[in-house]
Amino acid sequence: MPGTVLVERGDGVLTITLNRPAQKNAVNHDVAVELGAALDLLDNDPALSVGVLTGAGGTFCAGMDLKAFARGELPVLDGRGFGGLTRAQVHKPLIAAVEGWALGGGFELALACDLIVAAQDASFGFPEVKRGLVASEGGLLRLPRRIPYHVALRVLLTGDPLFAPEAAEHGLLAADVTAAGGALEAAHQLAHHIAANAPLALAAVKDIVRADERAAFERQDPIVARLVASADAHEGARSFAERRPPVWHGR
Repeated sequence: MPGTVLVERGDGVLTITLNRPAQKNAVNHDVAVELGAALDLLDNDPALSVGVLTGAGGTFCAGMDLKAFARGELPVLDGRGFGGLTRAQVHKPLIAAVEGWALGGGFELALACDLIVAAQDASFGFPEVKRGLVASEGGLLRLPRRIPYHVALRVLLTGDPLFAPEAAEHGLLAADVTAAGGALEAAHQLAHHIAANAPLALAAVKDIVRADERAAFERQDPIVARLVASADAHEGARSFAERRPPVWHGR
């Protein structure tokens, strides 16, 4: 049986594919472990220079697998964050190739990559506030650094989607949007262009540009912990399960 994460090498590029298409590539513990292993392969193999992360079946990633979470699975790895990626120190460049939805934790996986390439029909979103939560695995920290502040806050505060053409307009994407189905090819073109450069220089760029991210997570986490323990967070989960509007208490 194929794994939940597939890897394929080619000319210095490692293509990493989330492979749960029937679940819209939602992340469970197995995905986190296998994605973490794929990223270790990328960093530790001197024949590889760049990684490309994508999803099977026309969807990048729908976020956390809520059914698995309800069974007690937590798709977070110590020191590496959600999906084994959002807090990981990956030294080689990583490009997200997005088709369809990159939702919640899926959007955070894309933002954890260094560059994003997307198809015309791609959509990004953080619906967490609709459930009394926030995008705590990099969404709050990275999105306002990637696009204009007021646009990032609109996405984070409303929970409404950001569609690929507007994402490109605001500079979230590293290239023009592609036709549907074309994101992976465009990401490979960009990856091979980057892979022609000096490996140590590429790693140095990443290490310097991302040097302050770990401290930012440390400042954020106590605030998020209080929110997760709140009555509103529990109400958000219950109302979602019961298919009714939430009744917020502000505590």
